[in-house]
Amino acid sequence: QVQLVESGGGLVQAGGSLTLSCVASGSIFSLSIMEWHRQAPGEQREFVALASSSGRENYKDSVKGRFTISRADALNTVTVSLQMTSLKFDDTAVYYCRARDSRTGADYWGQGTQVTVSS
Repeated sequence: QVQLVESGGGLVQAGGSLTLSCVASGSIFSLSIMEWHRQAPGEQREFVALASSSGRENYKDSVKGRFTISRADALNTVTVSLQMTSLKFDDTAVYYCRARDSRTGADYWGQGTQVTVSS
């Protein structure tokens, strides 16, 4: 089992910055992919960014150049952060961390953290 704990959400004005963090613990040894997703009110959950254990990164087009994902693998934890700059009203959503286990095929999700961008 893997536990994911997210932090860093909040209220920010348009144009501002926030950094989200997600710490994975437990059976972390084969967490090949760590992702951030988000879900705005009334919308489906959507992919935002990923970081693989091999160093690959990928971003949703609308956040490229504004968001940066980073990953740190330690002995007992994996931490993935999402640095968000030049925030827009449309970035308002609950942001979720997702961990994908390449050995078991399991998916794990965090509880979500609210990001609200005021216009």
